[in-house]
Amino acid sequence: MGKVTGFLEIDRREQKYQPASDRIRHFREFTLPLPDAEVQNQAARCMDCGIPFCHGPNGCPIHNQIPDWNDLVYNEDWEAAVANLHSTNNFPEFTGRVCPAPCEEACTLNLEDMPVTIKTVEQALADKAWKMGWIKPELAAAKTGKSVGVVGSGPAGMAAAQQLARAGHEVHVYEREPKAGGLLRYGIPDFKMEKHHIDRRVKQMEAEGVTFHYGVNVGVTTSTQELLDKHDAVLLAGGAEAPRDPGLPGQELEGVHFAMPYLVQSNRREGGERIDEVPILASGRHVVVVGGGDTASDCVGTAFRQGALSVTQLDIRPVPPAKEDKLAVWPYWPTKFRTSSSQAEGAEREFACATLGIEGRNGRVTGVKCARVDAKRQPISGTEFVLRADLVFLAIGFAGPLKAGLLDQSGAALDRRGNLEADDESYLTSVPKLYAAGDMRRGQSLVVWAIREGRQAAHAIDLALMGATTLPR
Repeated sequence: MGKVTGFLEIDRREQKYQPASDRIRHFREFTLPLPDAEVQNQAARCMDCGIPFCHGPNGCPIHNQIPDWNDLVYNEDWEAAVANLHSTNNFPEFTGRVCPAPCEEACTLNLEDMPVTIKTVEQALADKAWKMGWIKPELAAAKTGKSVGVVGSGPAGMAAAQQLARAGHEVHVYEREPKAGGLLRYGIPDFKMEKHHIDRRVKQMEAEGVTFHYGVNVGVTTSTQELLDKHDAVLLAGGAEAPRDPGLPGQELEGVHFAMPYLVQSNRREGGERIDEVPILASGRHVVVVGGGDTASDCVGTAFRQGALSVTQLDIRPVPPAKEDKLAVWPYWPTKFRTSSSQAEGAEREFACATLGIEGRNGRVTGVKCARVDAKRQPISGTEFVLRADLVFLAIGFAGPLKAGLLDQSGAALDRRGNLEADDESYLTSVPKLYAAGDMRRGQSLVVWAIREGRQAAHAIDLALMGATTLPR
């Protein structure tokens, strides 16, 4: 609980950013870490609230024991705090950077708009653990003789693989791309999370016995049945990659792209990987991003770093309230006006704005036709306008996992939303020995949910293979 009177004596202090004029010149992380003494002060603000909603189902899906490690940080027992954090979260340096922190919205102090800076403390703990050499391979006491294949090396696949290896199983991870990380590596820009954080975890996992197989596109270069024949269990954790397609008139014009190919290409470029596709670059372009979520925001920040002349973001939703009604929504995630670090770098934002179509000349995009919408989000006649655009990114979410190849070949049943059908107890699909976790099972979600699903799937697989398990859910 930190210091008993800490929340009364100490103000909330967040990490600062490099100035926008400086940070848009590079793709590196730009948050300025707090000194240890200030991190301890922030941890001291954790109050004896009685019911810590921060690590309940509304706050932290992986149930980080936030009051416990806040208290340990306040009392300068950093190593014990790190151990406590890792007991629920395999990769706190990931979540401490890219999680939107629903835990802070659920914090009791958020009733006064001054929640504990939980995400900052978490990142500080993870970074200190690596700096001090406290994170080491955790080898299994004995091998089980069982073999598990994991398809996909995003946060769900990595979490499951690490847990299963620590239980003593032989674990093989099959990844389509040249490097591990999934969306963490290829979807999230370096300015939000540099990729050496992933590389360190991969080395730790390899030392624990996990074998990574890169360039293996299950369902294309190898079949699902081959993996099922080779392993005692196979976990599908390939993510939800299919973009939601608005089907706009003019969408086929040159210069109109879905968000992920753009972000993936940019991350490949920053990672020194080969790019075979036609380059998508915002340099000297007027950019329009359709969508109001995190992926759209990542496109905004990437475009600015590539030298875009202007970036406009379109959101069909009305302008959210500046402040939520706490008594109506707390401790749930509220809808309120938020400005991401990328949007703060100079983006123009259009709310209550429907995208009607894409205009072009000689096969290339020249503008985006828009209109204002009413309360039912229907275009209002007479409010049409056209935004100049040389480059348009469609970032309105994801429609589930890709069906061609892996899913079609697996024969596993899908739910009504097109995700793999499996419950959150057994994680078993309709195919014997075939499990599913992460976005491929639950649909587009947060990194914390992916880690939770990977850990729980590992628990279920270990239980099914061995009849008992010591792995936590």
